[in-house]
Formats: sequence, C-alpha cells, structure tokens
Amino acid sequence: MTREKPGFLAKERIIAEPGFNRWLVPPAALAIHLCIGMAYGFSVFWLPLSKAIGIEEAIGCGLEIGFLQELTVTHCDWKISTLGWMYTLFFVFLGTSAAMWGSWLEHVGPRKAAVVSACCWCGGMLFSAVGIYCHQFWMMLLGSGVIGGIGLGLGYISPVSTLIKWFPDRRGMATGMAIMGFGGGAMIGSPLAAGLIQYFATGTDVGVMPTFIVMAVVYFVFMMAGAMGYRVPATDWQPANWIPSDSSKNSKMITQKHVHVKNVFKIKQFWLLWGVLCMNVSAGIGIIGMSSPMLQEVFGGQLVGIAKPYADLDKDELAAIAAVAAGFTALLSLFNIGGRFFWASLSDKLGRKMTYMLFFLLGSVLYLSIPESANTGNKMFFVGAFCIILSMYGGGFSTVPAYLADLFGTQMVGAIHGRLLTAWATAGILGPVIVNYMREYQLALGIPREQVYNQTMMILAGMLMIGLVCNLLIRPVAAKWFMSESDLAEEKRLAHEIMNSRNAGNDANIAKPTHLITVLLAWIAVLLPLVWGIYKALLNVGKFFPESET
Repeated sequence: MTREKPGFLAKERIIAEPGFNRWLVPPAALAIHLCIGMAYGFSVFWLPLSKAIGIEEAIGCGLEIGFLQELTVTHCDWKISTLGWMYTLFFVFLGTSAAMWGSWLEHVGPRKAAVVSACCWCGGMLFSAVGIYCHQFWMMLLGSGVIGGIGLGLGYISPVSTLIKWFPDRRGMATGMAIMGFGGGAMIGSPLAAGLIQYFATGTDVGVMPTFIVMAVVYFVFMMAGAMGYRVPATDWQPANWIPSDSSKNSKMITQKHVHVKNVFKIKQFWLLWGVLCMNVSAGIGIIGMSSPMLQEVFGGQLVGIAKPYADLDKDELAAIAAVAAGFTALLSLFNIGGRFFWASLSDKLGRKMTYMLFFLLGSVLYLSIPESANTGNKMFFVGAFCIILSMYGGGFSTVPAYLADLFGTQMVGAIHGRLLTAWATAGILGPVIVNYMREYQLALGIPREQVYNQTMMILAGMLMIGLVCNLLIRPVAAKWFMSESDLAEEKRLAHEIMNSRNAGNDANIAKPTHLITVLLAWIAVLLPLVWGIYKALLNVGKFFPESET
C-alpha cells in the first residue's frame, strides 16, 4: 500500500533541500509581520469611523445608549472610546490564541499557521467592512477584534521556532528581524490607510469601508507570499563550521536539550521570565498611548517657542504643539522598531540575561530622570530618555524568544513563546491603567498638568525593578524537566520532522544552492514598503524640529 502524498500545506512539503539559503526565511517572516503589525495603527480609523453616519460631524447617541446598545445601534455614531475596544481585543486574542494553538503550530509547521493567520487577519477585515456598511459594531468586534486577533497570534509566533532553528548561531538577530516587522507594520499601514481613506471619502461615505477591503486584499497577497516562502531545516541541519558549545559567551544559560510545552507552567524559570516580559512591556506600553499628550502637557508652549503652560494656550497654539507632538510620536516609533533589531542582535554577544539587566537598570534611571528634565525644561533630554526607553521596549519583545530557546531548547520554543505572550496581554491592561488612572488622580488633586506624570514615572521605575529581580533569579532549567530521548523522538514524529541524509556535512557537491538573485528579490520585496514607511515617519519627525525649516 503506497503512502498518501502529504498536502500542499503539510510540514513535510516545506523541508528545505540541501543548498537552501537560510536568508530567504527572514523576509518571509517580515512579510507576515509587516501586515499584522497594522494592529498598532488601527487608531487611524477611529476619527472617520466616529463620523460614519454624520460624515462632517458625529451624531451622538445620547446618554440612554450604553455600550451594549452601541453594538447594534444604527441611527447614531460610535464613540472613539467604544471603537478602542477593537484595539483591546487585538492583543487579548493575540496572547490567548498564541497560547492555545502554539503546540498545533509546532506540529503542522509555519506555512499552514501563516495561511490560517492570513485568512483570519484579512478575512476579519473584510467582515469588519461589512459591519461598517451595516453599521453594526458587533460585526467589527467579531471581525477584526476576535477573528483578526486570532490571526495576529498565529502570525506573530509562526516564524519564531523556524528562525531560531535556521539561525542557532544568531538567535537574537533572527527573531529581531521578524519582530521588527511587527513594530513597522503601523508605520507602513497608517499612512497607507490615511491615503486610501482620503481617496475613497465622498460626501456620503467617510471612506473606511473600501479602505478595509483594499488593505485586506493587499495584505492577503503579501501574507500568502510570505507563507509560501517558509521553509524548515532538516533535523540534522546546522550552519557550516558552527560549533554549538562555542556559540555564546553565556553558554551556561544555553541548553542543548528540550522542554515539552506541557510542562512549562510547572517550571519557575518560565514564570520568572513571564514577570520579566510583563514588567518590561507594562512600563513601555503605558507611555506609548500617552506620549503625545504627555509632551504637550509637560512643555506646553515651549514646544513652539511660547512661554505659556498648556492650560493657557489658545486653539491655534494647541494645534501647533499637537503637530510637534505628532513628530515626537513618530520618532518614538522609529526607536521602537530599531530597538527590536539592535537589542536582539546585541543579546547574541552579551547574553539574554545581561541584555535584560541593561533594560531594567538603564530604564529605571531614565524614568527617574524624566521629572527633573521636565521641571528644568530640558526638552531634548526628555525626548532622548523616552527614545531609549522605547527602543528597550521593542528590544524586550524581540529578545525574549531567544531567551526562551536558551532556557527551554528549540524543539517547542514557538509553543512556549505562545504561552509567554499571556504576559503581553496582561501588560496591555496593566500599563495603560496605571498611567491613565494615575494621571486622572493627580489632576483631581489639583496638581498642575506639567507635574501629573512625576509619580507615574516612579511607579514605572519600580515595575522595572521588579522585572530586574525576576531576571536575576533566573537560573538554568533543572535536568528533570527536559524530554528524554524517547519523548523527543516522539515529539519529532508528531512534528513531522525529517532527517535529510543528503544534507550531512552540508555537502556543497550534492547541494543545489539558492541563486543570489532570488535572495535579493525577496529582501527587496519587504524592504521597499518598510523604507517607504520610514520615509513617511521621518516626514512627521521633521515636525518636531520646526527650527530646521527656517
């Protein structure tokens, strides 16, 4: 009886042939992450959607209409605070779906997971477009929030395990390249969405529905191209001339064995690393959403050369400082993205534990310095501190997959990473709540706007100290938690791994190497939109330096 041929999306079909160039995998991962990263930029839709019926001015729903009624109401516009629930659901379902289906991903491979991610993310946008047409907010929550959030989770973790196996010598750099794309997604998607909205807007339509449709189609093509580009190495593959024991100065913290994902919740190192990620993300994400109002309230008219506090500015002056603050936000986004690649790559040299120690120690000092720079009116030091903080916020995301691989092995690192992302979901609630509620509390006490963030900075520095303690307590995982040879063999069978005897010794006489032109074209395909997004961001950054225009 002949064996049934594996399906097109089966993991067996994407085992790389000898001579395959591993540098084709990062652009495939970037193609996925640049699309799903638009989740960070969805706020570009809030203002036009809040006038979907009124077009020129929002038609209020009245005090009698609560949140549940807003889910189905058709005669009035949604509030921006209501629309923000889509953003919340993105990251709740990103964490939960990554945790739930991480093991499935390891077994079926990154291509099938990426295809499902594309269908969920883009299909969710199309369903939301129908919701906009019908003016049914529950459809938008289900479409982009729930279905799209599931696509986010699967797309986010789909390349992690694969990249780490392709780059055992540069784990941090490899994951940094992909996760950099998630940070850059909004940099591309936001100006693209804004341009499409402007193009499609008419006297009777704000233009968001056709924008959703166009972006869903574009993203689907791009994500499917990325999914088709995924390849996994044969189980006996390793880079030429690479010796595992010499791969890191911090080799005591790098295991060559493997932990099963079913056991990670029982291991203290997992929970310590959970605390590390949660504290680092909470401190960073808490100020991302408040960066623009924070700069405006702290410096007020100083941003445009006017000696007035924020409360005394008129409408035109407020508009002028808002433009400057938009440049500040764009500058932070550039450091967020650059930090994902820089810090993760540096962790290959310093070790993951030392890199996080830098995050927490340097971050705490910078947070504590911010009130002083605000009080003395030192705008550049204030901005510089936040730029470094945001670079370490992004670096925390990109370094943690390599940290997991070091501690728990590479066999199920994607699934374990999925479980760890529940820390992100927690931080997504904890950080903004602390910053927003502390601000309101300080204002209620009558504290001037330029001083309301002082206590918050101390609290965020304290959170980083908690993360530092968690990081210092991390030790190598005890031997009892690693899979036995038989358990590992069974897991490899479930993961459809294949020994490629032709790849033994990386024999160049047998291998058919990937053509260099193919590699260059793959990188050009993902770098062109990224460069365009960076260019758009730099135009906004220029607003932060108005004196340069004179």
